[in-house]
Amino acid sequence: MDRADIVDAAFRKRVAALDFPKGGPAHTSLTDTDAIAIFKAQCISRNLDRRSRKMQAEGQGFYTIGSSGHEGMAAVAQAVRPTDMAFLHYRDGAFQVARSMQVPGTTPVRDMLLSFATSSEDPISGGRHKVLGSKALNIPPQTSTIASHLPKAVGAAYSIGLSRRCPPEHKTLEDDGVILCSFGDASANHSTAQGAINSACWAAYQNTPLPLVFICEDNGIGISTRTPKGWIKANFSVKPGLKYLEANGLDIYDTYQTVRAATEHARTHRKPVFVHLTMVRLYGHAGSDVQQAYLPQKVFENWEAQDPLLHTARHLVENNIVEASEILKIYKETEAQCEAEAKQVVSLTRLNSAQDVMSSIVPSARVCSDATQTEPAVRNSKFGSDAKQLSVPQPMSKLINWALTDLMLDYPEIALMGEDIGRKGGVYGVTQKLADRFGPDRVVDTLLDEQSILGLAIGMAHNGFVPIPEIQFLAYLHNAEDQIRGEAATLSFFSNGQFTNPMVVRIAGLGYQKGFGGHFHNDNSLGVLRDIPGIIVACPSRGDDAVKMLRECVRLAREEQRVVVFVEPIALYPMRDLHAEKDNGWLSTYPDPSDRIENGKVGIAGDGPLAIVTYGNGRYLSTKAAKSLSEAGIETRIIDLRWLAPMPKESLLHALQGAKKVLIVDECRRSGNVSEGVMTLVQEHTDLPTSRIAAEDSFIATGPAYAATMPSEQSIITAAKQLWEH
Repeated sequence: MDRADIVDAAFRKRVAALDFPKGGPAHTSLTDTDAIAIFKAQCISRNLDRRSRKMQAEGQGFYTIGSSGHEGMAAVAQAVRPTDMAFLHYRDGAFQVARSMQVPGTTPVRDMLLSFATSSEDPISGGRHKVLGSKALNIPPQTSTIASHLPKAVGAAYSIGLSRRCPPEHKTLEDDGVILCSFGDASANHSTAQGAINSACWAAYQNTPLPLVFICEDNGIGISTRTPKGWIKANFSVKPGLKYLEANGLDIYDTYQTVRAATEHARTHRKPVFVHLTMVRLYGHAGSDVQQAYLPQKVFENWEAQDPLLHTARHLVENNIVEASEILKIYKETEAQCEAEAKQVVSLTRLNSAQDVMSSIVPSARVCSDATQTEPAVRNSKFGSDAKQLSVPQPMSKLINWALTDLMLDYPEIALMGEDIGRKGGVYGVTQKLADRFGPDRVVDTLLDEQSILGLAIGMAHNGFVPIPEIQFLAYLHNAEDQIRGEAATLSFFSNGQFTNPMVVRIAGLGYQKGFGGHFHNDNSLGVLRDIPGIIVACPSRGDDAVKMLRECVRLAREEQRVVVFVEPIALYPMRDLHAEKDNGWLSTYPDPSDRIENGKVGIAGDGPLAIVTYGNGRYLSTKAAKSLSEAGIETRIIDLRWLAPMPKESLLHALQGAKKVLIVDECRRSGNVSEGVMTLVQEHTDLPTSRIAAEDSFIATGPAYAATMPSEQSIITAAKQLWEH
């Protein structure tokens, strides 16, 4: 028999016989009305699990992770406000049901069954995935969360304190709100969880307001691997700045009282709390997982004997709240409700085209107020001594600094965060003076953890801020790339555009640094970014372009709610000369504050028949090469892509009109990078002879060979001549 049927039969039999598991007394902090409401939510969650299994067996439902054994989370929902944002563990169906019962106009049974059936009427994902989540319930959706949602929970909690001091236009969280974040005991071992909890402790230790409640649902096993007894307590009970509480998650009274105390502590003292709830897992991990294959029968039978619904039933009977017959009646009524609703939802429309599936990748634009009108005297005061230099040609690093200054003046909801960006001004000085100009609230020196930096940004975006996080080097992104791929970029997709986390991620990257090498400071690969649906990847090559593109990136984030990655070529930060020493050929003056370069608009220099398509350092090297090519009788047009994802198709093809041949210059590795996309686009839409020069599939060396694996001025000249002459 299916273990779900065995547990169901045992519940009915044991309640009728008043055969309950032993447990402690009921606390008086939970009213009888609330206790009954929690039990109803538990019954709904249990029967939703059973119904989803039947739907899957009948081919009308799909992969799902059940919540059976974790129904104590209904008491957690009862202990907090419905307005407290909750980032949930995938076993928290009971939490969502209980919260839904507190919010008028929501239908927990139908809403969750629509998700199980992947119906396009699913109110959270629109049929894209079985996810917990609801805009009305303040529950952003999570998909199979291991621990990737913890960093953004820290960020959302941080944003509450910040929004009290600097209220953003699109603020969503209450000033005295609390953030909840739940996860399993196995997930607690993930580096992402450890990093996020460490970040919360790091902030609390410095008295930074952080009203956050971590809830660890400890069922003692992760898929098939047992958690050592006592491990969670030993790991988290002695962390500085983190209050630790524990409760029996099978007991709704103990759970309610403990979580209520935790939430009030977080709300009052604005400090993080770790709540350790002991639970059991029923039926196996997920989907078709059969725990009999890897667990002794006695183990899961002992778990089943501690069914949390039986523990709640004992309290209700022993405290004369309801009789056993009424308990069974509630259970059977919820079963019938789930069955009836399931029969309706399985016949509803599902997504069936690529267009339908993709429609939520890019969120809808939102109405934003105009930029703050900054008085000239105030602007001059912020710029300080730099104000007199605005008309003097400058390198890229200085111009980006000024662009950030103007943007932060225009939009008070912008906040910067990253390693060393404050007093030091970043490794390359790009953010120098910004902390003095705008204070530590808006220029946040973070701890050294890229997952926490990006999580901070994602969480702050949930509360109306427009974060501009900095990743110190492109190679460091790999420590945290799932925060973009699995969290930031998927939120709109899995919420049908209802939740967004707009931001502009600044990353110093690419190659050609003479003083750095290896794989950790010089990284010439953008493949990890270019294949993420929905994000925009921008890469400037000149200082004036960088300013105008950065303004557009902020507009895209602020108004169109996009996740944008702005890759800044490190080697071009200080670049001054082009063809000769001290010719200042690569310096630019600061563009008028109204100037910007639209997303998808390429840059064109020249109108020669040989088109060189490139970006970043490639534009600089190609511009140097163009002089020698012209002297050899080969006239060029240099097309700077600027926007690397999505590929600027229309603008690029328009720029190629009149060209005879195309040379693609890609400073990134030959495999999996920009040139492959450009080559494909040109071949599919033109009949132009095309060649490419790209970096070798190699890491970058330090010393004299720092640029040996990448295109050079001379290799571009050689490749151009070969293409033109054949």
